[in-house]
Amino acid sequence: DWAPDLRYAARTLVTDVKARHAGLAVSLECVDAVDFFENVLVRHVVVHNEAARARDIRVFFHHDFHISGTEVGDTAFYDPETQAIVHYKDDRYFLMNCAVGHQVGVTQYACGNKEVDGKEGTWRDAEDGVLQGNPIAQGSVDSTIGVTLQVPAQGSAELSYWMAAGTNYRAVATIDQVMRAKTPDRLLRRTHNYWGLWGSRGLGVDTDLSARALERYAQSLLIIRTQIDRNGAVLAANDTDITAAARDTYSYVWPRDGALVSVALIRAGHAQAPENFFGFCSRVISSKGFLRHKFNPDGTLASTWQSYIRDGKPVLPIQEDETALVVWALWQNFLKFKNVEGTAPFYRSLVTRPGDFMLAYVDQNTGLPQPSFDLWEERRGVHAFTVAAVIAGLRAAAELSDAFGEGERAARYRAGAERMLDGFRNVMWNDREQRFARMASVTPSGYTLDMTMDSSLFGLVELDVLPPDDAQLQATVQQIAERLRVHTDIGGMA
Repeated sequence: DWAPDLRYAARTLVTDVKARHAGLAVSLECVDAVDFFENVLVRHVVVHNEAARARDIRVFFHHDFHISGTEVGDTAFYDPETQAIVHYKDDRYFLMNCAVGHQVGVTQYACGNKEVDGKEGTWRDAEDGVLQGNPIAQGSVDSTIGVTLQVPAQGSAELSYWMAAGTNYRAVATIDQVMRAKTPDRLLRRTHNYWGLWGSRGLGVDTDLSARALERYAQSLLIIRTQIDRNGAVLAANDTDITAAARDTYSYVWPRDGALVSVALIRAGHAQAPENFFGFCSRVISSKGFLRHKFNPDGTLASTWQSYIRDGKPVLPIQEDETALVVWALWQNFLKFKNVEGTAPFYRSLVTRPGDFMLAYVDQNTGLPQPSFDLWEERRGVHAFTVAAVIAGLRAAAELSDAFGEGERAARYRAGAERMLDGFRNVMWNDREQRFARMASVTPSGYTLDMTMDSSLFGLVELDVLPPDDAQLQATVQQIAERLRVHTDIGGMA
């Protein structure tokens, strides 16, 4: 029965959440943020009493973790040293605490079991408004913290809550001390200012965009940043949409996604996150010069459905555009920032090694890439988008090789790119349809074209594979625009 209004404050990653419950005559204002420096989630809550009488209003925070992806072997306990609730397993610790005014510490709590023997969890204990104070539980556990506020009629009261994360008890206890010393309000304010500065980069230039469009632009950059960690992992999405159906998530690093996101940030004037991403890729790239399907944020190989064998023969389980786009993105970064010292450490790992791989991983008769999986992860073949990405990757490798004084290597990459472009025109252009195919499948007699209209053909434009006035490109783009346009007020492409 709560009516929530969920949003971020303008140009920052601090939330501005409101919720109202007409039946309870209570409304909430919540301001949340993960501190830009400390590993802590900070929440400030204002509780409004809409009734005509003073009331005690109790606010509960429920913690239902599956630490490291499983509920087995967790511990939850009340810690008298910090006056907080702590959950841990192995080297993962979470500490939750709260404050009302200057009074810091948890006084109402319960630790218990859930998801076993029919137990639902300590939130059931909170339903009568009184927590029983069980101080510890092990196994499949949860916990609940309670805070009681004395709220005057038509008035309000405030509380603060925080959740610290660390790899040992001392780490989270130290963060708890920081919260007490600096106060939650100060950490929220500094984080608000930090992301305001980050999101304002590039907004001072002359533009004909409306104020609303500029706000959306800044907020989009900030939301993109939420999916990038400090070590350069660019996650596809932190959601669980496919967990029930496939027992998996999207919380992985696809090098393709990371490259495209990095280029967007580069064009917006942000250098650090893309540089961290290149560092990530340089650590995980194969010694043979290709990047695999996807990775965990820590750089280990993630789950995959791409087979290592096909028709009884070994194949590379890759989407080659993922390798090529990282090289292209590195060149875009160099073009924008001219950061020689920042690019040099990646020259061998992300330029010459993948450049040599892309140059060799081709059909010797046509110059086209060997078959790999498409960016939609639906089919294996020679895809127009992959061809565009590899041509762009080889051209980028050539430019970077020239920049670092290896002209002969650069010439080989350029020659490979141009031969691939010739092969693309010869094989994947369909005279009858007057457009490029989205995919060519290798058969004993040559190539079979898949002429399904596909928006992925945009890669030919985005990656500057062909000049804008190229007749074949114009014919292809025109048909995409006519046949895939969404004819609604919103518009867009299918």
